[in-house]
This record gives sequence, C-alpha cells and structure tokens, in this order.
Amino acid sequence: MAHMGGSPRFSVYVGNIPYQTTEDDLGNFFSQAGHVTNVRLVIDRETGRPKGFGFCEFADEQSAQNAISQFNGADFNGRSLRVNMANR
Repeated sequence: MAHMGGSPRFSVYVGNIPYQTTEDDLGNFFSQAGHVTNVRLVIDRETGRPKGFGFCEFADEQSAQNAISQFNGADFNGRSLRVNMANR
C-alpha cells in the first residue's frame, strides 16, 4: 500500500525491544542515526501491553540505512535489538 500525500517514508522494523521502553526512549536512541520523524510501538489490543517490537521512521533513506548498520544487534537496555527495513 502506497503512502499518500507528502514525502516518502523510510521506516525500519525494530524487534526485541524491552517491554518497559517508551516511544520517546526509542526515538531518542535512534536519533543518533538520523532525523527521526515517527516512532510507533506495537501494543497488544487485549492486554494494552507492548508486544516488544515497533517501527521507527526517518526523514531520509540514508538515516534508515545508518540505523540498520549501527543498531542491528546493538544492546538497548539489556536486549539485543533486531533492526531492518520495514516491509511495505
């Protein structure tokens, strides 16, 4: 599904996120790779608790690539992150 209106989005999938992490925590961490435009943690609808993965969106493709190369396998609050391009 294409993103309508405005600029393209460069999204990375982030897995193995510690459950206590907030979107702000993740956004601040990933801002080391480039300009973060959006962060979304996936929440379980039934329990209201995080599922341990989410998406981080960047302003440009280079920032998204930086995030993948810098943070895939990186330690984040005791967990080893999985980071790769999000499927569209």
